[in-house]
Amino acid sequence: MFDNSPIVSVAHARALAKKRVPGRIFSFIDGGNEEEQTVFQNRQAFREVMFRPRAAVANASRNLETTVLGRRISMPIVIAPTGMIHTAHRGGELAAARAAGAAGIAIGISTLSGYPVEQITAATSGPVWYQLYLAGGRRAAEVAIDRAARFGCAALILTVDTPAVVGKERLLREGRMPTKVDARNFMRYAPQALLRPRWALDFLRDGLKIKVPNVRLHPDGPSLPVAEASATWRRHPLTWADLEWAKRRFPGKIIVKGVLSGEDARRAVDLGADAIVVSNHGGNALDGTPATLRVLPEIVSAVGTSVEVLMDGGVRRGADVIKAMALGAKAVLIGRAYAWGLAARGERGVTEILEMFRAGLDDTLALLGCPGVEALTPDYLRFPDGWHGR
Repeated sequence: MFDNSPIVSVAHARALAKKRVPGRIFSFIDGGNEEEQTVFQNRQAFREVMFRPRAAVANASRNLETTVLGRRISMPIVIAPTGMIHTAHRGGELAAARAAGAAGIAIGISTLSGYPVEQITAATSGPVWYQLYLAGGRRAAEVAIDRAARFGCAALILTVDTPAVVGKERLLREGRMPTKVDARNFMRYAPQALLRPRWALDFLRDGLKIKVPNVRLHPDGPSLPVAEASATWRRHPLTWADLEWAKRRFPGKIIVKGVLSGEDARRAVDLGADAIVVSNHGGNALDGTPATLRVLPEIVSAVGTSVEVLMDGGVRRGADVIKAMALGAKAVLIGRAYAWGLAARGERGVTEILEMFRAGLDDTLALLGCPGVEALTPDYLRFPDGWHGR
């Protein structure tokens, strides 16, 4: 029977998503690379760091607001760019953008989004950040940058941690995501789809489309096929030279995502980055990289106050956000957490996830005796012996 009760945790959203979408699509969202060590470590780091609350302190209200890249947001959470998310729910980025706008936060959208950038920016009142891959090569990327600027994207995200793509072992076992709808793929995926009738019906209503409309060789030309777009961005990984090129072309802010060392953080600053996201791609890049929470203090120390530092990876509740903020993050990006909510219930699912995070942030601040997210410091945390993030 369909579970219509409110989503109470990210784990609950994940369970609902697993019931609703075909197994291969769920594995695409859920899994990391190879042995998924980094996926595990991202969560483990949050479990290792404990709280150090102030006793006998009562704040009648707690301030969750912060400013990121000059824009005030209602809480220190940003929806992370997630490619091909429209395959999990046909609402895709439009549903997520509406939920983000209603919540008063920013959203990042992928080059491999299922909707045109102009529809996504029109769907939200909050900031939209466009994540750039060189899908289609430099020529298509220039078209994408210009369209992102034209339709109001406030920032460009350069993801620099994927110079190669390692196959997810889960998908190698279970079968890769389809990049087009044809008779062969229909027969291959039909057994899974028939077991998920609500997902299959939504897919049919949308015309059986798998598309990436933001990858174009000409501003008004057709978009590239998904398979070609995916293959070309793998052949053209972003480098430091691309940061300088993108900064010259894009009039807004530049965010460098995928930094895991102080040296790279300083280089990004020297080349003109406005913000850095400490990220290991949620375990979808090099497996065996350290948890982002552990690396965060190194990056904050390396760049000081010259740029804003954000992070992602393993964030599952408001208490996790508080720990990252106490270690110097300006805000956090959530990927799987919102994606599971979207897969489970579309816009409603994303809204419920965001409200769950908001309640968790407020409750944790109250119990810590802290008046607001911008007042957080490492003194609100306890660290195990030998915890190198300290």
